[in-house]
Parts: sequence; C-alpha cells; structure tokens
Amino acid sequence: MAAVTTDELASGFIDLSLPKSEWTHQAHLRVGLWHAMRHSPAETLDLLRNRISAFNAAKGGENTASAGYHETITRFYVHVIGLFLASVDASRPIDELERELIGLYGDKELPLRYYSKERLLSTEARLGWVAPDLLALP
Repeated sequence: MAAVTTDELASGFIDLSLPKSEWTHQAHLRVGLWHAMRHSPAETLDLLRNRISAFNAAKGGENTASAGYHETITRFYVHVIGLFLASVDASRPIDELERELIGLYGDKELPLRYYSKERLLSTEARLGWVAPDLLALP
C-alpha cells in the first residue's frame, strides 16, 4: 500500500474522514505544514484551532480544560513550522519538506525543552497561550 501523501492526509483531516488511529503526532506536524504553506501564521492558527477541535469531536473526543485541543502546543508548533519554512526552499514538494520537518522537529518531547511539564500540561496552557518557562522560543 502506498504511503498517504500530505495532501491526502490534510484532506482526510479537514473532511473528517481520516481515521482517529492515523491522527498521530507526525500527522499533526504534516497537517500543520500543509496549512502553513497555504495560509498566514494567524490564519493557520485559526484554522488548526477550529479543525483540530472539530476532528476531536467528530472522533468521539472532547475539547475541555483537561482533554482535546491544546492551545499552547498548537501555537508552539505553528511557530516551529514557520521557522522551518523560513529556513528552507518552500517551493520544494511538500512531501519532501514534511520528511525534513519531522526529521528536525518530530520529537514529541520537543515542547518540554521549552516548558516544564507542569506548565505545559496546565489548564491555563491548554485553554490559552502561555510563554515558555525553561527556554525562550527562537
């Protein structure tokens, strides 16, 4: 079976046909990259905020103070993806770029280099933006 392209992944995410089991950390990064290559950072954040919440709800999840959509993590990765795109030739094929993005920033623990676990997993961080407490964002 052929690998799912980033365009196919984003399409399935947006139309809610993507199986929940395929909504992995890498899928989040790929979908974030897809959005960032088509929209401004503010539009990317708004679209991801709405679409991740909708996807969670469509797959039986909840978006609450303790589960589901996480504002700080989403904003963190929109920032990281923006830095990545500014550092590469963004005219390259998206599937080539996503492999490089994941190679550089695909570690699920990346936010914990910038945030203490307590701060990142707080209700405040889930519901709104909180600045890093360990290391400033570049």
